[in-house]
Amino acid sequence: MGHFKYVFLGGGQGGGYAAAEFVKQGVEPGELAIVTAEKYVSYERPALSKAYLKAEGAPRLPGFHACVGGGGEKQTPDWYKEKGIEYLTDSKVESVDIKSKTMKLAKGGDDITYDKLIIATGSTNMTLDMFGAKNAHLKGIHYLRDVADADGLVAYMKEAKKVSKKAVMVGGGYIGLEVSANLVQNGFDVTMVFPEDRLMAKMFNEEMATFYEKYYEDKGVTLIKGDTVTGFEGDGKVEVAELKSGKKLEAGLVVVGVGAKPNTDMFKGQLDLLEDKPGGVKVNSQLQTSNPDVYAVGDIAAFPLTMYGGKVNRQEHVVNARLSAAHAVKAIFGSKETYDYLPYFYSREFDLAWQFYGEPEGDYVIHGDLQNGKFGVYWVQDGKVVGTYSESATDEQNAALKEVALKKPDAPSLGELKKMGYDFAMKVAHQPNQLQHDSNGDVRTFLGWPASSVLRTSVIAMACVVAAGFYFRHQRRHSASAS
Repeated sequence: MGHFKYVFLGGGQGGGYAAAEFVKQGVEPGELAIVTAEKYVSYERPALSKAYLKAEGAPRLPGFHACVGGGGEKQTPDWYKEKGIEYLTDSKVESVDIKSKTMKLAKGGDDITYDKLIIATGSTNMTLDMFGAKNAHLKGIHYLRDVADADGLVAYMKEAKKVSKKAVMVGGGYIGLEVSANLVQNGFDVTMVFPEDRLMAKMFNEEMATFYEKYYEDKGVTLIKGDTVTGFEGDGKVEVAELKSGKKLEAGLVVVGVGAKPNTDMFKGQLDLLEDKPGGVKVNSQLQTSNPDVYAVGDIAAFPLTMYGGKVNRQEHVVNARLSAAHAVKAIFGSKETYDYLPYFYSREFDLAWQFYGEPEGDYVIHGDLQNGKFGVYWVQDGKVVGTYSESATDEQNAALKEVALKKPDAPSLGELKKMGYDFAMKVAHQPNQLQHDSNGDVRTFLGWPASSVLRTSVIAMACVVAAGFYFRHQRRHSASAS
């Protein structure tokens, strides 16, 4: 295939946003190649578990190619050709030799060499056979990661409804919530099965989970908490899901969303990888790996969260995929900016719409009308508001909540936060120079010193000046009389 100055390895939306930034930076025709095993050029993945599954008016490619989700241009295959970018679709990479800067394509393809490499190999779905579930590969058991998966699910929904409208959603997290909502809207009788004691256990506290659980149950969804799927029955295609508790569920269709793992195997022994949580390829604040000519972005990048003390984390989210891809390109072209990412998640199910910024750590307080689905949450840690959440908020309120998570302002009492609700966020958003408080509640002002200390110091200094004045006047009088 030849040599390229820059190679972006991976599909998803990252390739599109990296390409857009390369063009901004003045990449020359023929210098950049994007390599992906998928059949399509970069597209916006969030659509796959949302609008793509809708019963009517569902979007299809080329309608959601990158970078439309981020407010940019729709980059169709012709766009890449016009920019002189080599986009190699349906090109699975068999191996990458970091030392020789060479990647080998599967199916006897030619080798590709490069000067700089950005790896965005993403994540792979955790499958039920990894947990020992029997007959986990029967027809009708689906996972959702790319357009091919989504197309397969849409086609099977139509087929399954002819025989059974019973669907089982395995997993009570992000994918579970979104897919279950779409299955209901497609006419299925849905049962969700998950091992945790509540929906979205990593983010939702008990009160939040109770609201969403009731909402889903009111929509006809059956929730089975604290249980797992151990196997399936069926003659060539799934008919029954077996649970650890001994229950058996009729299942004409099964969708699984039990997590994912970063695709880092081909880099073992070549780059610094994190075997323990959060996993992934370790990078610095420029998204540069242990090899200075290789960058990692998106799901696989384990980067320091600068605004949260530099703790290393991974973020499996579209916003991180977009921003990290563009940031790595800027770094390659000489930018010294650190990747200062604010954790962010959002979702839309039925007529609900929630957003989260920051970290769900420490104490929390719920404000607003939880019962009627118009509420928000603040998380407070070490006296600072570190996380914010909203359900069915306005755009202005969500923008203010983002500012709160960015600034991590001093928190009033939980009772006061509850009382103020969104007004607290609006106040923070419109007061960029927030006064800070120390651990004793004292306002910090000049050079970060407590205001009371500044006042005391000023009074003492003034007293010293006055005393010195009296002293020197007395000395002058004494000298004059002595002469």
